[in-house]
Amino acid sequence: MPFFSDSACISSRKSLCINGKCYPIGPMYYKGFYHLFYQYNPKGAVWGNIVWAHSVSKDLINWDALEPAIYPSKPFDENGCWSGSATILPGNKPMILYTGLDPHSRQVQNIAYPANVSDPYLRKWVKPDYNPIVQPSPGMNTSLFRDPTTAWWTKGHWKTIVGGRWKKDRGVAWMYRSKDFKTWIKARHHLHSAPHTGMWECPDFYPVGENGLRSGLDTSRMGPNVKHVLKVSLDETRFEYYTIGTYDLDKDRYTPDNTSVDGWAGLRYDYGNFYASKTFYDGKHHRRILWGWSNESSVPKEDIQKGWAGIQAIPRSVWLDRNGKQLLQWPIKEVEKLRKDKVDVSKLGLNKGAQVKIEGITPVQADVEVTFSFESLDKAEPFDPSWAGLDAQTVCGLKRSTVPGGLGPFGLLTLASDDLEEYTPVFFRIFKAQEGKHVVLMCADASSSSLDPLPYKPSSAGFVDVDLHNKKLSLRTLIDHSVVESFGQGGKTVITTRVYPTKVMHEDAHLFVFNNGTEPITIKKLKAWSMRRPLRMNNNMHY
Repeated sequence: MPFFSDSACISSRKSLCINGKCYPIGPMYYKGFYHLFYQYNPKGAVWGNIVWAHSVSKDLINWDALEPAIYPSKPFDENGCWSGSATILPGNKPMILYTGLDPHSRQVQNIAYPANVSDPYLRKWVKPDYNPIVQPSPGMNTSLFRDPTTAWWTKGHWKTIVGGRWKKDRGVAWMYRSKDFKTWIKARHHLHSAPHTGMWECPDFYPVGENGLRSGLDTSRMGPNVKHVLKVSLDETRFEYYTIGTYDLDKDRYTPDNTSVDGWAGLRYDYGNFYASKTFYDGKHHRRILWGWSNESSVPKEDIQKGWAGIQAIPRSVWLDRNGKQLLQWPIKEVEKLRKDKVDVSKLGLNKGAQVKIEGITPVQADVEVTFSFESLDKAEPFDPSWAGLDAQTVCGLKRSTVPGGLGPFGLLTLASDDLEEYTPVFFRIFKAQEGKHVVLMCADASSSSLDPLPYKPSSAGFVDVDLHNKKLSLRTLIDHSVVESFGQGGKTVITTRVYPTKVMHEDAHLFVFNNGTEPITIKKLKAWSMRRPLRMNNNMHY
């Protein structure tokens, strides 16, 4: 299931986050273990006292906590150890690049390496005194220069990028190169920048295979049939966006394709509560895995009361869609080991106003896969031309699950109380646009999720780029108490929602399928499972 907190209310998530920011940093696979480092405050459920916490796993499901790998101890990081990345050098030698705050609170880039490379747990790390390896150049904003990426090797040099802001509000990926991973120099120009995007946090740059190749590629892989992804986390919006494009090896420049919007309206991994993501190449299973942080939507007072804040979302496999226009994401296969108590439903008709309860599973901790079908697109309501400049989230706020439509809304009512005073709908709505085209909206609406007035309860939404010729839409939703993660149409659109119901606890929770449109909907097939609790979820974290 989605991953993981130490709270009894998040029964299959690892306790990776005990503070207000716990970005995943430096994931890698090394000598039989998956390693995940993450920002962590060992002293409380608020921001501060950040160290690089460290957990290891054999299967990405069961996790053991180790002692922090990196913490402030040297002049170059005495005021903080912030985000960074891991790189595996030839000879299977792991290295960490990370941002430290020096005595003047400048953001500088540092390196760390294992004290003992034969230790598969990588318990101890050395921060050499030749740090910092990269300092901000004259004219740079020294407080907006952070988060080095996993390095890649081309033309005799290692290369990495560092996020920044340049010329008022221009986001930028500064590039640095090294022959020996010790001495780094700034490239003559940056990898890429974009106007009106503000500070770029947690950049990520990696290759993906064309033609629908689901296998991941090592970060240094170049050549034919390879595109590149540049992802940035926007400090101003707290959203991420990515582009797909071409990396020119001769010029060391990245250029987004003309199908990728390069700005705030760009493609997102996740249209909900998901930030500071990081990918890594899993050489064991030849895939690229995406980690992301989901912050609390509750208020700090409630976080302090429960003693933790923030979680890691479920790890996802990520690859390039066959159309080359966007990425696809799907929960890692290992999550299915937690399934139990399977329920099957097929050929179930849903007329307007229908709400059918799915029995036989534990609705607060479930994995649901459903395919919806319909006979005709004729009843799709017109897409209002005045919405053309609106984002999907705004349209979802106007057209919630309770607003009747033509073709939709239809989908799931998750974490629902028996009287439907609390519920979190995840649903589709299809609109008719100009020239016979259709617009598919996917929403996860938290506005009705809780009677508690304090949490932030937004409607989250994205448009789904899908051909409706077969008149089907699919949805997979993973539910884990305060987390609802939904994957539309095979992972084309993904939404993570944080909710805090007051009436829905354990046996009091319900799951419904529903239709509130005039066009009848058929549940072509639905498979649902209760989800077991992993055997180990950082239970040994005592530092």
